Amino acid sequence: MSVIERIENQLNNNPVVLYMKGTPDFPQCGFSSRVVQVLQACDADFFAVNIFEDPELREALKEYSNWPTYPQLYVKGELIGGCDIIVDLYNKGELQTLVASA
Repeated sequence: MSVIERIENQLNNNPVVLYMKGTPDFPQCGFSSRVVQVLQACDADFFAVNIFEDPELREALKEYSNWPTYPQLYVKGELIGGCDIIVDLYNKGELQTLVASA
């Protein structure tokens, strides 16, 4: 299975996917930590992928998403954005609706 197929498999089989540095229990950057906190505040059920464990995926995802930084949040296979966008959506009350609909 190619790395793109693995990404598409993760996105197709999990309604909410967070590509992050570290894990939800041990985030390895402040931005990833903040997104995990926001998702937990929404009671979101999400699948997390530690990009440090898969360098091939880490590089391929930047091209796949056309988004150069992490974390990256996907809902129903669609890139929502990184930390600033996610926090903004949360503050507007839109993230809660988005993840609840997934």
